[in-house]
Amino acid sequence: MADPLIVGSFAGIVGVGVGYFIDRLIKGGAYKTRDEIVQQAQRDAESLRKDQELKIKEDMLKRREELEAKLEESRNQLRSRERELDKQQAHLEEQQDSFRKKEKMLQGTQQKLADRTKAMEAKETELNRLLKDEQEVLYKISELTREQATEQLLKRLDRELSDQTGAMILKHEAEIKLDCERKAREIIGMAVQRYASAHTSETTVSTVDIPSDEVKGRIIGREGRNIRAFEKATGVDVIVDDTPGVVIVSAFDNVRREIGKMSLAKLIQDGRIHPSRIEEIVAETTKEMDDHIRKLGMQACEEASVRGLHPKIVDLMGRLHFRVSYSQNVRQHSIEVAHLTGMMAEQLGLDGTIARRCGFLHDIGKAADHEMEGGHPAVGAELLKRYGEGSEVVHAAAGHHDDIRPEHIYTVLVAAADAISAARPGARRETLEKYVRRLEELEGLACGFPGVDHAFAVQAGREIRVIVDSSRVNDRQAARMSRDIASAIEQSLTYPGEIKVTVLRETRNVEYAK
Repeated sequence: MADPLIVGSFAGIVGVGVGYFIDRLIKGGAYKTRDEIVQQAQRDAESLRKDQELKIKEDMLKRREELEAKLEESRNQLRSRERELDKQQAHLEEQQDSFRKKEKMLQGTQQKLADRTKAMEAKETELNRLLKDEQEVLYKISELTREQATEQLLKRLDRELSDQTGAMILKHEAEIKLDCERKAREIIGMAVQRYASAHTSETTVSTVDIPSDEVKGRIIGREGRNIRAFEKATGVDVIVDDTPGVVIVSAFDNVRREIGKMSLAKLIQDGRIHPSRIEEIVAETTKEMDDHIRKLGMQACEEASVRGLHPKIVDLMGRLHFRVSYSQNVRQHSIEVAHLTGMMAEQLGLDGTIARRCGFLHDIGKAADHEMEGGHPAVGAELLKRYGEGSEVVHAAAGHHDDIRPEHIYTVLVAAADAISAARPGARRETLEKYVRRLEELEGLACGFPGVDHAFAVQAGREIRVIVDSSRVNDRQAARMSRDIASAIEQSLTYPGEIKVTVLRETRNVEYAK
């Protein structure tokens, strides 16, 4: 039986079609009879009905196919899910079987451990019993009580431990000594590497260029009055000889020599050379030199990072610019010692500010040792004490040459930095002949010992390497020879710093396979 909805739809469609064709025929003005029109409408309606039935069937078939496809897809998904569940169930069953096996193995292991524990307890009990029996036997054999045996054993252990402790103490002392020496070398080497400065060399004479030799007569003046007035005002010696184009100013006081040089250059440039003008120029130059010295002292304080010094000390540090020691500028040397002392103190965890102050002021006495009695360490300590410096600074100035027993660690650091600055290559220049002669003396002294084959002075004379004959000198004799050579150098040679003596002994055995 047909669906009422489908039949109603079909009847509506037929009615619409019939009306459409009737309207078309009427509007078209077709000259047909009623029967023909009705027949034609029936045929068209039948054709439309069939077309609609086909469309409806096709739609129903499509919907059916879509529903069947969705149903098949759902069935496939269900089958796939069932297979996955089956696999998971099988895996779970396998895990359960594995857990059961492991549980059985664990139970067996626990049982074995329990059995072993019981056996060990039984063996321990038996061992304690045997030890007790053996102790009783030993007590009977030695005729000692337990307390006496324990006391003897402890005494023996105490002796053995004392010997071992002494050996360990000696071993550790040697290791600590080597470690301290290594660290000291590292600290000094690091300080030297981090700071290095050039040094200028000054002499006791200065030259002043003159435009012509006629000026020499004006400098001397009538009957020498100009040159005498100049030497009296400046305290220097003026040498006017046959050397063309120059006049020599000589003095042991470098400040006076510099004032004389500057004053003479101003007089030559001014052209008015007479006693009154000389006194005027010298007074003016002296004032300029005082200002220049103060400026040099302040620059040195800034460069060495030292603050809060008395103005008189600042002036004295400026005067050190004109003082040399073995061709080494003392002001620059003081700045270098300040930096080296500060770096070593900071490496040791000390106060770098105090250390730099001690190193900077250690040679302050050289600026006034010609005005006060005593060596420059004592003069420097007296000046520093007078101008309110601390005990560490005063003691460093007084004891940096080992004149007194060091009481502060900063004094030791200043002495080390002073030796480094004075002894490093380039700090104190010497002539080539003197340098070569010193190396030859060093090598000749070492070669004078019996058993020495060769001796070589290396590192600018800071080390002597001695090669000995191994057949004539053994290891003990080589160690003694190094000390003897060092003692001989100390007694017979003059040198800055220290000289390392290295004795090399080598034994070689050579054979040839033929």
